[in-house]
Amino acid sequence: MTNSPLWTRLLGVLVLLTGLHAFAQTTKWQIDPAHSDALFSVRHMGISNVHGSFSQVTGTVMYDDKNITGSSVDATIQTNTVNTDNTMRDNDLKSPKFFDVAKYPTMHFVSSKLTNEGGQLKLYGNLTMHGVTKPVVLNMDPLGKQQLDPYGKLRRGFTASTVLNRRDFGLVWNGTLKSGDSVVGDEVKVTLEVESTKE
Repeated sequence: MTNSPLWTRLLGVLVLLTGLHAFAQTTKWQIDPAHSDALFSVRHMGISNVHGSFSQVTGTVMYDDKNITGSSVDATIQTNTVNTDNTMRDNDLKSPKFFDVAKYPTMHFVSSKLTNEGGQLKLYGNLTMHGVTKPVVLNMDPLGKQQLDPYGKLRRGFTASTVLNRRDFGLVWNGTLKSGDSVVGDEVKVTLEVESTKE
């Protein structure tokens, strides 16, 4: 009975339908660079925080609405878009002293897993910056609702944050003050504001 052609065909159809059902749970979204930014802050001379941002965040988000932990992110940031509202400082950040945008024009993040740890979503992945790839963990805010924009596109966004040590990525330039404090702090607080449109 189990070896009959009919049973084999029925089993094949069942497997196919199960696969299609699982696939249908995941939808593909494109990150909208016009409404997405990577924000950061870093300590300056041990006395204040300097804030900046990167624009031109692009990539894809795969949302699994049936099982949010099955979702994934692949995002790229153009390093030459760094902006701290100070041209001299921005040029310095773009130079070989820091991001060296001519040699390393992008940052790239690829998620490896998304977990729900006691109600806190954590997005694990690898970040490549300044030619160095390191694992990072992003703490995500609860996902917002889907929303139709005025042009009929379905949109969805998320906010995530983490703290990076710039030296881990080879960004080691610094100056030392007479007080012993560093000109630029090592820890960088990062917040990602991402908005995406459904394909």
